[in-house]
Amino acid sequence: MSETSANSGLRILVVEDDPALQVMLRYNLEKQGYRVEVAGDGESAQTAFSSFRPALVLLDWMLPGGVTGLDLCRRFRAAPGGHELPIIMLTARAEETDAIRGLETGADDYLTKPVSMATLEARMRALLRRTQTPAEMLAFEDIVLDLVKHRVERGGRSVQLGPTEFRLLEFFMRRPGRVFSREEILRSIWGENIHVEIRTVDVHIRRLRKEINGPDEKDLIRTVRSAGYALDSEGE
Repeated sequence: MSETSANSGLRILVVEDDPALQVMLRYNLEKQGYRVEVAGDGESAQTAFSSFRPALVLLDWMLPGGVTGLDLCRRFRAAPGGHELPIIMLTARAEETDAIRGLETGADDYLTKPVSMATLEARMRALLRRTQTPAEMLAFEDIVLDLVKHRVERGGRSVQLGPTEFRLLEFFMRRPGRVFSREEILRSIWGENIHVEIRTVDVHIRRLRKEINGPDEKDLIRTVRSAGYALDSEGE
């Protein structure tokens, strides 16, 4: 498996106020298969963190608006699940005492500008290898599914699902974008040798939609006429 395919879909939040560096980081990281969100100040970084649910954060120290990278590092660490989030501080502050402060605040790594993309990507991969557990955690858009704790979150809020809806969501999240017929869903969720009516799929899809879609949230389950269903960014 290539590095690009291994990275595919992993979300990186870049907190950086330099427009040129924003463009350079986004271009190179997206070329490696990452999904990238960029924030230029503390307030927008906080908003992006809550909605984007990054797998890793690249965090500048000095930011406009009064909120520093150290402040954000503390906030990210205090958020639900934040203790496991890889955070790399990428900053022009090159003193050893600065690096110590950054690491003691909660950063996993500390790199000073300028840094080569090869070095940055190597450090990112090292952290992601330690923290990514694809067999235990699945993510799509703002939905996170924890297979070990049997929990689901969307946009940071807890979602309560029944056992069948949980299996349905897991099934879709392992194959985002692919359209499945009702027959395929029946065989995968209920098994080959169990007689269940086709309309049962529609009932459980409605239940799943009701639970994962809040009042102002996009419906991520797309109904494809005469074909079936798909988990899709376009939704309905």
